Amino acid sequence: MLTAEGCAARRSRLFDALPDECEWVLIADPRHVNYLSAFLVNPISFSTLERGMLLVERSGKATLLADNFSRRSASCVPFVDEELIASWYDHKRSVENRDLALFSLLDAVLDRVEGLPGLVEAEWLPAMAAEELGAQTSLQDIEVGSVLRQLRRQKEPDEIALLETCMRACDAGHARALEVVRPGLTELDIYREVQSAAVTAAGRPAIVYGDFRTTNAQIPRRGGLPTTEPLNEGDLLILDYSVVLDGYRSDFTNTIAVGNPTPQQEQVFSTVEAALRAGEETLRAGTAARDVYTAVSTVLEVAGHAPLTHHAGHGIGLGHPEPPILVPESGDTLLAGDVVTLEPGLYVEGVGGVRLEHNYLITEDGFRRLSHHRFTLKP
Repeated sequence: MLTAEGCAARRSRLFDALPDECEWVLIADPRHVNYLSAFLVNPISFSTLERGMLLVERSGKATLLADNFSRRSASCVPFVDEELIASWYDHKRSVENRDLALFSLLDAVLDRVEGLPGLVEAEWLPAMAAEELGAQTSLQDIEVGSVLRQLRRQKEPDEIALLETCMRACDAGHARALEVVRPGLTELDIYREVQSAAVTAAGRPAIVYGDFRTTNAQIPRRGGLPTTEPLNEGDLLILDYSVVLDGYRSDFTNTIAVGNPTPQQEQVFSTVEAALRAGEETLRAGTAARDVYTAVSTVLEVAGHAPLTHHAGHGIGLGHPEPPILVPESGDTLLAGDVVTLEPGLYVEGVGGVRLEHNYLITEDGFRRLSHHRFTLKP
């Protein structure tokens, strides 16, 4: 769970990144409202896809704007100084347009910053809300969302702690998969077992999504959510999934043989694992993202395969994927505080597909691995 101290630190960093004359910012992206205040409408609730807005001021004050049902569906108590709540539904009267209820709060909150230079997160602010603001804003050549996305790369301690909770839940799901994978079960059966183990480890409801698909000699690469297709002897089951809590997520992978793996499958698995270890050797602040990709791909190429056909990894946090992106033409550089994945994969006709993945916190002189599941083909 995010903390009051972490939210305050992120708000301070935001103003450090903006011009000195900027006195206030209106945040509209639900991810960034969460990032700066811990207010997030629980996606597993009757108010899913609804949102609030956040006014942050250089003085340190933060004000939440939301309707009453969105507020009661929050994942946790938000860390703000003031809450302006519109009464959208009271169990007595018909409901109005829910967005209009939210926008009605803008006049009140912006009265106190009238005449002061400020910014809105225009990338996420609806045109109707912008009309409500009128001429209140200035400095509109600055993309607030882009500033926040850059700030998001360097995680605060509360974000790391929340990500590690996601990691432990994801670890539990992988461990359960190794216990239950066998011919005759369906991909959906495996998903249900993984989800149950992950939610139990998290200790609360969570979103579990990703690739739960089998590959084989005829179809060496595919992904997506699980189907009712049965697992067959000789298949390779790629489990590449995330556990999402309070908007933050893990994302790591193992590949499991259904039945006894063939020598060719074991060789592909070993090659992919070696590629991941080569990538680990490059992980430290200051490394060019494209150099991480090169280190990973080179191992596959030396083994006689084509270059890696997808990214070697990417950043994670509130988004999936998010910078840095580990691809051959990336312009990104690893920063201390980044949380990244490494996920080499190899998909061979006549054998099947293998992908492995860990998650890492980048430090000045290396990394700290955050995921702790076991790489193994054999259950």
